[in-house]
Amino acid sequence: QVQLVESGGGLVQAGDSLRLSCAASAGTFSRYGMGWFRQAPGKEREFVATISRSGASTSSADSVKGRFTISRENTKNTVYLQMNSLKPEDTAVYYCAAAQSGYLRTRGDDYDYWGQGAQVTVSS
Repeated sequence: QVQLVESGGGLVQAGDSLRLSCAASAGTFSRYGMGWFRQAPGKEREFVATISRSGASTSSADSVKGRFTISRENTKNTVYLQMNSLKPEDTAVYYCAAAQSGYLRTRGDDYDYWGQGAQVTVSS
């Protein structure tokens, strides 16, 4: 069982930056592929970014490429999402998730554990 706790959300203006953190309880954090997803009001959950177990490989959605960066520190059991040049359409609840198997998973169904979510609101 892995517990995930997101932090770092908040209210910012368009063009600002935020960094989300997700701390995992598992001592075997490096065994999990990690991902970030988001869900805006009235919309389905969507993939944002994913990172491999070692952190050497990443993949992100086209909508955030060039603006968002996923990274991880296995010694701290933490994954990050650096969000730059934020837009109002980035407003959503952001969730981190852990996958026990697979590589650079982009579907939510492929993840086994989820955090409680962090609200990010971008005003215009």
